[in-house]
Amino acid sequence: MDFDPNNKVIKLCLQGMAWEEKGKPEESFRIFLQGWSEATNDFEKFLAAYYVTRHQESISDKLQWAETTLQLALKVNSLAVNGVFPSLYLNIAKYYEDLGDFENAKKNYELAESSKDKLSDNGPFYHGTKADLQVGDQLTAGFGSNYHSEVIMNHIYFTALVNGAGLAAALAKGDGRERVYIVEPTGGFENDPNVTDKKFPGNPTRSYRTQAPLKIIGEVTDWVRQTPEQLQQWREKLANNKGEIIN
Repeated sequence: MDFDPNNKVIKLCLQGMAWEEKGKPEESFRIFLQGWSEATNDFEKFLAAYYVTRHQESISDKLQWAETTLQLALKVNSLAVNGVFPSLYLNIAKYYEDLGDFENAKKNYELAESSKDKLSDNGPFYHGTKADLQVGDQLTAGFGSNYHSEVIMNHIYFTALVNGAGLAAALAKGDGRERVYIVEPTGGFENDPNVTDKKFPGNPTRSYRTQAPLKIIGEVTDWVRQTPEQLQQWREKLANNKGEIIN
C-alpha cells in the first residue's frame, strides 16, 4: 500500500503527532486510538498501533502493543514498512529485558541486528520541482531548501512514490509549472531522516536522500494532484513546523 496523505488514518496520526508537539499527550492518545478503531487494513492498523504503543504506561502494555505492531508489519510485507524492523525489534528487546525475560530479549536483539542493512529499493525514483530541466541534466545538493530558504541543503531528496514527488512539486518555491522527473541516483543513498522514524515508522513515504547527483532520465505528467484546500493545509503545516531539518 502506498502512503497517501489523504488517507483518514494517516490524517489522524498526523493530528495525533501535532497534539504531541503541543504537549497534549492525552489528546494525542485519544486521536491515535481513534485511528486504531477506524483502521480497515493491516497497513493502517500498523501505523495506528505504532503510535498507540508509545502512549502505554506499563512495560507489559508497551510490549503487547509493540508485538501487535510487529505482527502487522510482517503482514504488510512491503518496502513501505521494511525500514521499521531494526528499531521495532530493538524496542521489543528492551521491553523484554526490563521485564527480566533475557532469553526473548537476546532473541530480539539478534533480530534487530540481522534486519539492518537488508533494505533496498530499486525504484523507479522521482523528484518534484518547479524547475524546467531536461533529460540528462543532473540535480545536485547545495541549494536552498524548498521549505526553509535560509537552509542550504547538503543532500538532494527523492522518492519512489510519484504522488509524493507531485506533492513536493506543488509545494516547491517558484512560479514555474509543477514537474515530476524520473531520476537515477549516481551514488549511494539513505532513508530521509526527516520523515523516517522521526515522524513515521520505517519509511512508508519511501523517501530518500543522497549527496551524489541525481540524473534526470525522464518525466511523468500523470499523478494524483492535491486540491487547493489540501495544498493550503500543507503550506500551513510547513509554516507552523517548529522542528529543525535534519540536514
